[in-house]
Amino acid sequence: MTTSEQPKNTPTQPQTKSVQPEPAMGWTAYAEKINGRFAMIGFILLIVIEIFTRQDFFTWLGLR
Repeated sequence: MTTSEQPKNTPTQPQTKSVQPEPAMGWTAYAEKINGRFAMIGFILLIVIEIFTRQDFFTWLGLR
């Protein structure tokens, strides 16, 4: 066998398959990740509102 020949049962390149999350309902890892990201954004926005208005959140809403 010469160097240019390859055995027929050996693949030349590994085949990679892109793994996409399958849509699902309930507490999936993807849903928890998205919920956590939205919670972080909401918390930062709450802090920004309190800094700019110089009032806590409940006073800003008119609950105090």
